[in-house]
Amino acid sequence: MKTPKKKHIDLTAAQKLIKNRKRPIDPQVLSAEILAGNTIALSRAITLIESTISAHQKTAQEILAACLPHTKNALRVGITGVPGVGKSTFIEALGMLAIAQGKKVAVLAVDPSSSISQGSILGDKTRMERLTADTNAFIRPSPAGDALGGVARKTREAISLCEAAGFDLIFIETVGVGQSETAVHQMTDFFLLLKLAGAGDELQGIKRGIIEMADAIVINKADGTNTTAAKHAKTEFSRALHLYRPKASAWQPKIMLCSALKETGIDEIWQTLLEFEAHTKANGFFESNRQDQNKYWLQATVVNALKDRFYKDDTVKLQLPQLLDAINAGEVSAFQAAQELLKNFK
Repeated sequence: MKTPKKKHIDLTAAQKLIKNRKRPIDPQVLSAEILAGNTIALSRAITLIESTISAHQKTAQEILAACLPHTKNALRVGITGVPGVGKSTFIEALGMLAIAQGKKVAVLAVDPSSSISQGSILGDKTRMERLTADTNAFIRPSPAGDALGGVARKTREAISLCEAAGFDLIFIETVGVGQSETAVHQMTDFFLLLKLAGAGDELQGIKRGIIEMADAIVINKADGTNTTAAKHAKTEFSRALHLYRPKASAWQPKIMLCSALKETGIDEIWQTLLEFEAHTKANGFFESNRQDQNKYWLQATVVNALKDRFYKDDTVKLQLPQLLDAINAGEVSAFQAAQELLKNFK
């Protein structure tokens, strides 16, 4: 029996790779590469955006500033649904259709992070094999961490970079556990709710109020023995929509059936996206909605920055445990303790 040959490692190439990784990042060079459509540069820039290191943050902001004039040309689509509804399969089917229509597709998939280990699955690339292999597609899974609503901390900035890189259709997939919908709705043009028929969550979805945000409700896995249940669910959702007031966009949300696995009904959904874009651009809602979103994220960023500064303040860190003990002992109210902390915060 022959001894298998050991794989030869090119030490020169390995050393060159290590050297390149340690080399300081030039924001101007990286920005130029992004504008040229270089997805490796795009990935590096998003990594900088997600980093908590101050030097990385500074570089990221310089890159964003250089790319900002080249953004705003993409249609941003938020997609949410419970785990197991088939979001990844659906996005791949719709994305491949869009690419066939001449679009460049980016997918920002936010994976759930463990609250204990802070780990993240980051498996969307393995679930979207065809999109991953296509040169007109870019997939970036990011850990949700503890950001508002489960949305990755810098997803909105990543959207801008994807637009600058020439992607004109951007999907933002949420963690799908009912936490991230509001945040995703505030950073997208079209919000799509993916549902399952016969899963017992039809009325639950209505109670959660997510339908109010949805521009389309798509019932997936409408094939085989599940077809009848899917049609029944479509009827139920159609009745429910009449209970809600008209949307500010003057758009009537659509309810559709599809099978992402068999790729049936996908073309109708694609046409709906195009109709929505044309409709909202014609009546001015598209631009006014983006302006409202800019205001929302400006305020949210200020609030988050102030909150971060507050809890890092030395006086606050000293007083907080003392005041918590005082609250638990019934010596002061939570309101009084908060006022005391704010009074001493500089």
